[in-house]
Amino acid sequence: MNRTFVVFAGMAAAGLILVNCTQMSGAAQIAPSAKLNANAKMTPPASKPQLHRLAVQVDVNDPALMNLALNNVSNTAQHYSALGQKVEIEVVAFGPGLHMLRDDTSPVKARIKTMSETMPEVTFSACGNTRDNMTRAEAKEIPLIAQAKVTKSGVVRLMELQERGWSYLRP
Repeated sequence: MNRTFVVFAGMAAAGLILVNCTQMSGAAQIAPSAKLNANAKMTPPASKPQLHRLAVQVDVNDPALMNLALNNVSNTAQHYSALGQKVEIEVVAFGPGLHMLRDDTSPVKARIKTMSETMPEVTFSACGNTRDNMTRAEAKEIPLIAQAKVTKSGVVRLMELQERGWSYLRP
């Protein structure tokens, strides 16, 4: 029992020494700047306006899903606008979802036009690979709506946005 107490007490003492050394080294790092700036006023760092970024995937040729995606986009833009915060939203369409951005088949092109006119923070990206495949399969050039910009690969575009910290949504 005595031996156990001695081992425990030794470990407790070692722990206290480590905590004390850590606190002292932290104080040593703070102290020099405090001495140099003893008369300086402490001001909080300038706050940057909050910026939110959302990438929305559309890969299904379904008008209900396309409208759901646009509802999510609209609600997100309105939410952050009401808070006075900035938001960037990019809708990326690929595979069968490219119909959302096709001028000849989009069931939501009028809504996208209106949203683009009232929400400059929203952009629409069309997958170039899908467009090329549809062009070959249909033996005609695939027209896109004016609001769509072509990206080489929709999947790669989503990956790159997420790697840059964008939030991801697949409605």
